[in-house]
Amino acid sequence: MPSVAIIGRPNVGKSTLFNRLVGRQDAIVDDQPGVTRDAKERTASWNGRDFILVDTGGLFGPEDDPFSAVIQAKIEEVISEADILLLMLDAQDGPTPMDHQVMDFLRKSRRKTIVVVNKLDNPSRLDLVAPFYELGCETLFPISSMHGTGTGDLLDEIVANLPPPVEIPAYEDVPAISIVGRPNVGKSTLLNRLVGRDRSIVSSIPGTTRDPVDTLVEYEGQRYLLIDTAGIRRRAKMHQGLDRYALMRGEEAIERSDVALLMIDGAEGLTETDARVFSYAHDAGKAAVILVNKWDVAERTKVTGDAFLKKLREVMPYLSYAPVLFVSAETGYHVQRIFPEIRRVLEGHQLRPSTSDLNDLLKEILLRHPPPSKKGRESKAFYWTQVAVQPPTIVLFVNDPDLIHFSYRRFLVNRLYERFAFYGTPIRLLLRARKRSD
Repeated sequence: MPSVAIIGRPNVGKSTLFNRLVGRQDAIVDDQPGVTRDAKERTASWNGRDFILVDTGGLFGPEDDPFSAVIQAKIEEVISEADILLLMLDAQDGPTPMDHQVMDFLRKSRRKTIVVVNKLDNPSRLDLVAPFYELGCETLFPISSMHGTGTGDLLDEIVANLPPPVEIPAYEDVPAISIVGRPNVGKSTLLNRLVGRDRSIVSSIPGTTRDPVDTLVEYEGQRYLLIDTAGIRRRAKMHQGLDRYALMRGEEAIERSDVALLMIDGAEGLTETDARVFSYAHDAGKAAVILVNKWDVAERTKVTGDAFLKKLREVMPYLSYAPVLFVSAETGYHVQRIFPEIRRVLEGHQLRPSTSDLNDLLKEILLRHPPPSKKGRESKAFYWTQVAVQPPTIVLFVNDPDLIHFSYRRFLVNRLYERFAFYGTPIRLLLRARKRSD
């Protein structure tokens, strides 16, 4: 699929245009310059043509920004791969020396460049466009990405300059894998290790990745969509709007994934924030693999895997179904075990035993451990049936759901794990009162 990259100096409205053209609020928009760091990709469509739209960080950002150099390198990589470049300029500022610098830089790329003059929110102020011809442009497209003015003509120009369409086989049933964790636990480093090339910006400064980044990879003939999520902090610590947006994007990434790779900093140890972050994936019913990262560093403190695992199960008992791998994304230690583990939990997530096998188990349970009575009233369980997968959802028919204590429900779920290969996935057990028609 052809790609179109939005390029420009910081704070000219690139992410606003990105959201406008893809038709959803995907990129973070903020008045603070330098918000976009990773190159974010989404599919856009116009007049029957699909293309990948890429939102980039600001070219030639401030020298005191610790990310400027790595952002610049990432943008240069995007430019080298793009079919069309959209150079965005700010009508309110007029042509600046930095705009001249960006234009000269793009000319050297020899890529088709469409020059867009943004922030023309007042259509009567087209006089603001004329000064930009000094950049040497033959055609300028005046738009307001905020209000959508002129974006139709811009899309017509983009589609007219796209390379001829190429037939690409459609890939269906591609499992989505989100990489989830607190800031600076090594999510982007793990993504790069799994992909085999630098796909996300990797930095030791917490909070580098703010938007989820999607990457399609293949392992032993199976394709997977890897989603590197923004670092999620506790709500109480979100003093800036950007952190709130990052949390929202992380939750959205979890929602659209099948498996969550839950990353812990093994050197730092378990925190309350880990438990809160991982509860998002559990509540969403996602299969999960817990990755204790930086284990090469943790082992130097003489902490043992058994002790760490015991503590983990105590702090997060609701994730008792999730397998645990001790890894190092930096060195590659045990990273080769991640994809096989993903495959196993996907199988557990999609498992559907027969109704007869399920009820054979229930009969055995009821013979040995019938539900206890409550307040003098007898509790009765009759049968159960699986009504969904991803996560496995089982409905148990009883005489009165209020009579079944939570501890007995947990007992039943544990028996399901023991009998069937519901590996790495939560099980949802729903109680329903049996009607006469049942």
